[in-house]
Amino acid sequence: MILLFSCLHSIIGLLSPPIFVRISKTSRFLTMADQSHSDLQKKRLGNDRKSAAIYPVPLSPPFPAISKQMELNRAMAASSKSSLFSLSRSDVLFEDDWLVAVNKPQGVYCEAVLPSIPSLLNEFDDSAQLGAQVNLPELHLANRLDRDTSGVMLITKSHKVAAKLVKAFTNHKVRKTYIAFCIGQVPEWKRITIKSGHGRSKFGAWRVYAFQDVGRALPGRSVVRDMQTLFEVLSVNGQGCFKELSEREEKVIIVEEKSVTDTNLHHNEILVRAYPQSGRTHQIRLHCQYLGIPIRGDVKYEGVFEWKGGTFDGHELHAESLSFEHPVTGLPLVLQAPLPLWASQALQPLSS
Repeated sequence: MILLFSCLHSIIGLLSPPIFVRISKTSRFLTMADQSHSDLQKKRLGNDRKSAAIYPVPLSPPFPAISKQMELNRAMAASSKSSLFSLSRSDVLFEDDWLVAVNKPQGVYCEAVLPSIPSLLNEFDDSAQLGAQVNLPELHLANRLDRDTSGVMLITKSHKVAAKLVKAFTNHKVRKTYIAFCIGQVPEWKRITIKSGHGRSKFGAWRVYAFQDVGRALPGRSVVRDMQTLFEVLSVNGQGCFKELSEREEKVIIVEEKSVTDTNLHHNEILVRAYPQSGRTHQIRLHCQYLGIPIRGDVKYEGVFEWKGGTFDGHELHAESLSFEHPVTGLPLVLQAPLPLWASQALQPLSS
């Protein structure tokens, strides 16, 4: 009996150390896991802080909450309108063997313009009336306009001409003018040049950045690019501004900080002409917002969509003209679209 007890005691003694070791190893494993998780959290926090320090801060505000649903509704309406859209002869501004320019209406996607170009060209070709075979050209959009921007759209008829015009646009050899109907504070300037940065924020929205941030990296592997626009006031509340200005009266703003202009304090009607010196996405719309004169109907960039009892289904921005050297003949060419009703009315002098 004593021998049996001794044997059991020995067996228990032999088994106890491994059990203790296994428990210790488990505790140690849990402690290491907690430490790894803590290190990962610190690393992520460090990366977030590092990213915040690396990426420049946008100076224009994010899209207003109300714009999300309104933009969706506008996009659906434009898709429906674009699917049924067809150009007419009255929309053609210029046409030769290499180019055709048309006046795009508001609320139509620019891609919807191309399908109706061949039928227009056939109408201009007398041989089509005789039943002859007409070779369709290689059509390309030389410039693009936002969905709600109306005005001059240029289409090329061959790859070679398209390549030449792409180079001309890239090298800023094409002079562009736009007309915008803005609502906001009466400007203290008659002519102004605004220079800033331009890029996408981490949420994918186009924003204004400081001019000194040009070249800095942004989320999504893009960079801040330079953006420059010259504005001149054409009328304020229906009163024309036709005084010739000297160079000393022209103002230059180099964007370094957030705009201090409150667009909610002043509601005046300002018609401006814009001369973009760069070709950035939403450039004029962004700069108008920064200057405190957002474009009427431009809900993305703080423009009013209800004004004097009316509502606006799109922003009032018009591509007025394109001036450039013809890519084939080398002759100067000016393409101009007629003003929309909202612009021509704003330029009419008030009746006494």
